[in-house]
Amino acid sequence: MATHKISFNVNGIRETAEVPSNMTLLTLLRERLAITGTKRGCDTGECGACTVLMNAEPVNSCLVLAVEIDGTDIVTVEGLAQDGQLDPLQEAFIQHTGVQCGFCTPGILIAARALLDRNSKPSRREIKDALRGNLCRCTGYTRIIDAIQEAAEVGG
Repeated sequence: MATHKISFNVNGIRETAEVPSNMTLLTLLRERLAITGTKRGCDTGECGACTVLMNAEPVNSCLVLAVEIDGTDIVTVEGLAQDGQLDPLQEAFIQHTGVQCGFCTPGILIAARALLDRNSKPSRREIKDALRGNLCRCTGYTRIIDAIQEAAEVGG
């Protein structure tokens, strides 16, 4: 199988990799780079557990081929905290108990970060719309939405 040399930034760190044509971004992150916060869920783009930011846009990393990220900036849940400080979204999730099993949380945090970066004061409806590609079986979403609203209110 053909391989391709790619260069990209992940969580602010420059990386290069030799990847086969059929490797996904999710596999590259988890298996090659040991960045495991991004979760492998359905592998079909339905659950959102593998959501990352690619050039500031949320994408399902199970649907993006690694060769497609050449020259891009990738942010995973590990990249949300800065200088040892949790992102305001992460703090709000803790305060509102927006996490139960935690499997969906990385993807939801990334989707919420993308929303707040483009709309600092979203309505509940806009938050729900931004999360429609992220499935959670534990929380019922109310606490998640409350956490995102609080983060928006404090400028997160």
